[in-house]
Order: sequence, then structure tokens, then C-alpha cells
Amino acid sequence: MSAYQELQGTLRSAPKTWLITGVAGFIGSNLLETLLSLDQQVVGLDNFDTGHRQNLERVQALVTPEQWRRFRFQEGDICDPSACVAAVQGVDYVLHQAALGSVPRSLENPRRTNDTNITGFLNMLVAARDARVRRFVYAASSSTYGDHPGLPKVEEVIGKPLSPYAVTKYVNELYADVFARCYGLSSIGLRYFNVFGPRQDPNGAYAAVIPKWYGALLSGEQIQINGDGETSRDFCYIANVVQANLLAATSERAEAVNQVYNVALGDRTTLNELFELIRQRVARSVPAAASAVANYRAFRDGDVRHSQADTSKIVSLLGYAPTHRVAEGLDQATAYYLAVIGR
Repeated sequence: MSAYQELQGTLRSAPKTWLITGVAGFIGSNLLETLLSLDQQVVGLDNFDTGHRQNLERVQALVTPEQWRRFRFQEGDICDPSACVAAVQGVDYVLHQAALGSVPRSLENPRRTNDTNITGFLNMLVAARDARVRRFVYAASSSTYGDHPGLPKVEEVIGKPLSPYAVTKYVNELYADVFARCYGLSSIGLRYFNVFGPRQDPNGAYAAVIPKWYGALLSGEQIQINGDGETSRDFCYIANVVQANLLAATSERAEAVNQVYNVALGDRTTLNELFELIRQRVARSVPAAASAVANYRAFRDGDVRHSQADTSKIVSLLGYAPTHRVAEGLDQATAYYLAVIGR
């Protein structure tokens, strides 16, 4: 039995109270779905800036009425300290996902990114400290590795940030470390590597590559690839990220706490390979997609060329054991986007 399977049994027998910030977003709503399915009490905080009410409605449809009654939603903004204070009352664990993502967005509007990702983060840290929560788990980012060329990426070795977004995520790690040292707030940062899966938004200027490509293929639009397509990423299916959050929140190993961890597979997939994997899957239901070709354009500012995680630390200290490789995750994602977009 894996550490995660054992944890699920423990949580069902002894439910806790969790706060998910950014609960209406892609990652937040998947955390909500899993926690409710494990009969946990959940508080959700979101301002619907990048999250969607429809994500909450979809979760409601996937859990039982009794499980849904264990969820309390609070509409609010982490930039408002009073909203943070209200949300953490009576909470055991905080899963802090609320942020303004996207490197391009941060390049266009660094001040707004800073306000949400740094000031909002600090508001949540202070509220969690004052409420004496058991653990504060937060979404860190692989962008923290910046211009360091080494592969795979090891947690203790980073370079210089390449975007305002990367700066904000590194500052989150510094703040969490200081709050652990100065106030005894137990925290863990999770450096996500290109997460994908159901409920990831395919629309908008800042949509991630995988949902954007599903949207294009299912709408008969052309796929756009930044650069030559040989840029590579460590794509990680959402179920693996949910597992990492729950293991991080509940770990009782002293040496595992107040750390940052890579959350990924430890693999590399080029954009060209990714396009082919998605095209093959969509074409099984939409034959026209088989003839789709990509349009190559300029490299995007702030992007690193290659990214791949070393996952040995999270495996050894938290018992992380990914359940989905890229192909398996894309199978699940394809089914979702066919149902939502391809109707």
C-alpha cells in the first residue's frame, strides 16, 4: 500500500478541516473534489478573477449531496486581510493555490502579479499563523529555477528569475521560510511543473498550452507553437499534484516540513511530441484533427528552453508516487475536453 493510499484511509476515518484558496480554479477545484470524496470538511476562498463558478458546479455534480454539504464557500480576495482571517477560522490545513499565474501576464502587468502573489501570500501567512493552523501548503513554481541550465532541476540549486512571476514565487518561498523560523508556522512549498488535466481553462490570452491545444483542435483552429517545438517540459497530471498536496499537509516527519519540493514526473516531453500525443487522441473522436498541422512562431519572452524535475526528494521524504504518466493523464484530459468542448 502506498503512502497516499494509507493516507486516504486515515482521512476517511478521522476527517479534518481544510482551506483551499483559489478553490474555483483548475488545481483548487480538483483538490476540492478529492477532499470531499474523502468526506473532509472544506472551506473554499475565491474571488473568481481567474477561477470559475462552473468548476464548483462540476465538483458538486461529482460528489454526493452529503459530501457537498461539507463544503463552505467564501467569496473573497486574498489581497483583503479580513477575508483571509475569516477563511482560516477553525482550519487544520491550508492549501494555498490562489495566485495570478502566467509568465506573459506578469510581464504585461508586474504590479498586479506582485499584489496578488506577494501581498496576498503574506496576508494568508499572517492569517494562518494567527489561527495556529497545523500546516500551510502553498503552490510554488518551477519558474523559480530561472536561468540555471542544469537538468534535472534539484530543489537546492536555482538560477536568476526570468520573469516577474518567477520573482513572486521565489519570494513566497523566502517568506514561508522566515515565518517558519520566526513564528513556528509549519509550511511546505510545492514547485509545480506544468500541471494539466480536467477543468484547466482552454480560453483566454493566458491559457496553458495543453488546454489551449485541445480547444484549437476541437474547434478546427490552428495550433500555435512558440519556437521550433523542441522546447521541453515536465508535464504533470493533476492527480499527482493533488496527491502531493495531501501528503505535504499531513506529513508527520520533522525533516519533511519547512521544505520545498518538486512536483512532477521527472520526464521531459517536447512541444512537438506533446502536439502529436494530443492530436492522436483527439483524432480518434474527431477525424479531421488527424490532418492538423502546427504553426511555428517566435519564442516567448521569459520562457526557459528545457525543464525537468528531480523528484527524489519528494519521493523519499513524503512518499510521493505518481499515479499517472503523461500519456495516461492525456487520456483523462482528452475525455474531459471532448465532453466539454466537443459537444
